[in-house]
Amino acid sequence: MQGGVIMKREEKNSKTREQILKSAMKEFGEKSYSEASLNTISKDGEISKGIIYHYFKDKDDLYLSCVYRCVSSLVEYLREKENLSGEPEKDIKRYLELRHRYFEGNPDGMGLFSSFMLHPPKHLMEEISKLREELDVYNRKLFERILEGVHLREEVSLAEAMEFFLMFQESFNYYFSQNYHGEENEAFNQHEQKLKKFLPLLFHGITKE
Repeated sequence: MQGGVIMKREEKNSKTREQILKSAMKEFGEKSYSEASLNTISKDGEISKGIIYHYFKDKDDLYLSCVYRCVSSLVEYLREKENLSGEPEKDIKRYLELRHRYFEGNPDGMGLFSSFMLHPPKHLMEEISKLREELDVYNRKLFERILEGVHLREEVSLAEAMEFFLMFQESFNYYFSQNYHGEENEAFNQHEQKLKKFLPLLFHGITKE
């Protein structure tokens, strides 16, 4: 009997937490961190602020929980759908298409992803960097596997090619964050469109003709 009561309580807690996160993902996906409001999350999710604070320490904690959910869900989806062909440009195109397809089905996550990748709250940058690590590791391993199937230029080692990729990734994101300040969903679309053009150029620079 007691076990059944505990299970029902845990189920209720899980549903309530899910309800809060769903409302928060929508709010953080539509607005920047500073503009997002716990009052709106409370109102739209039909949850009292007291209940929100029961499950999450503060706005920072709730935001980081949304970031974690976004990253882990995206990586899980990419791993599930991944299917390398051995053709670099084709595999890169598929990777970007999978990202786009994921966010088509998770529109609130699109705005949030763009927000914490390109315009993260300064006081949460360290925590966000740690939460991003799962995606960063996935991207590095995927790129390395793609590179293993291509003929690199004689003067370029696999380690150097990986270093080049990481430098490109960081500099591209930094450049984009400094030069685009529109709506987060539109920022994501612009970011992905430019990646589609630039990533093939990256490969042409390190592979043999």
